[in-house]
Amino acid sequence: MATDRLRINNEIRAQELRVIGAEGENLGILQLSEALEAARRAGLDLIEISPSAVPPVAKITDYGKFEYERSKKEKVAKAKVKISETKEIQIKVGTGDNDMLLKAKKAAEWLAEGHRVRAELFLKGRYKGMGEEFLKERLEKFLLRIPYAYKVAEPITRSPKGFAGVIERDLIAQQKREKEQKQNDENK
Repeated sequence: MATDRLRINNEIRAQELRVIGAEGENLGILQLSEALEAARRAGLDLIEISPSAVPPVAKITDYGKFEYERSKKEKVAKAKVKISETKEIQIKVGTGDNDMLLKAKKAAEWLAEGHRVRAELFLKGRYKGMGEEFLKERLEKFLLRIPYAYKVAEPITRSPKGFAGVIERDLIAQQKREKEQKQNDENK
């Protein structure tokens, strides 16, 4: 893992340091020589944990243990990062209602996973000559069938293959929708 190498013991350049003891107590601002002596007495290392602070902050602790804890925290943070992609759904003017429903359900799954969805109305041949309002309306009807709350990231515009728009999930609206659904189920 590419973690930044911290300065320890004699590698520290600052002459004054704010020192944190082995038990987490604040030892105050000490000269470098005093801080190194305190770390040596404790049988631990002096690690410069915040070199950009004024004065720099150093901690008396075991370097191996400190690095292990830091790498563990980085792994946890890296695991929490979720990569979202832009998934694409393509419909045509002649796509049937059932096929549109299936594609809308697939788009809802992708939205639930946190992905963006690019919905494209693919036009070929004579369909390219059809009225722009009709074609946009056709794509909007498809978007309305998606059973998941979303917001428009990029409005419907002409694309090289026809018309396209990008949507992404709207968590707040979805939570509201699920709450209403639950209340309706309880009232039945």
